[in-house]
Amino acid sequence: MKIALAIAADHAGFHLKNIVVDFLKKLGQEVNDLGTYSDEPVDYPDYARKVAQEILHKKAEKGILICGSGVGACAAANKFPGIRAGICHDTFSAHQGVEDDDMNVLCLGARVIGPELAKEIVRSWLSASFSGAERHRRRLGKIDQIEKEFMKGDGGKE
Repeated sequence: MKIALAIAADHAGFHLKNIVVDFLKKLGQEVNDLGTYSDEPVDYPDYARKVAQEILHKKAEKGILICGSGVGACAAANKFPGIRAGICHDTFSAHQGVEDDDMNVLCLGARVIGPELAKEIVRSWLSASFSGAERHRRRLGKIDQIEKEFMKGDGGKE
């Protein structure tokens, strides 16, 4: 399945990002590489913002973020409404995160996994589809409700 993908990384993920971009292109995917374009130090929240905005503005269907551990990029991406980012360092989490949780941003840790495992994870994530099962839709609805409560500015007060 060919989809529009946004991908970005901080300096720690720069080299793995380039490998993943090449891999995605070989798979025939449409890839928008949003940087960084060197290993000079940068801040991962800036790149999480770029990927999230591509998805929210419907310029990409899904996104990939790569930083040193995957944790920082994931935390930053999940601050955006409608973004469901998950860190995956194994193929099961990659496909299960899509099938059960409709994960739209894959986060990878370049200091945690190597290039070959990263490719397997990306392939697993891309090939998965949201199940649409009632229990998963119900749970996602609860996540959406939490997001809406806190976006109102009342801090989720009852």
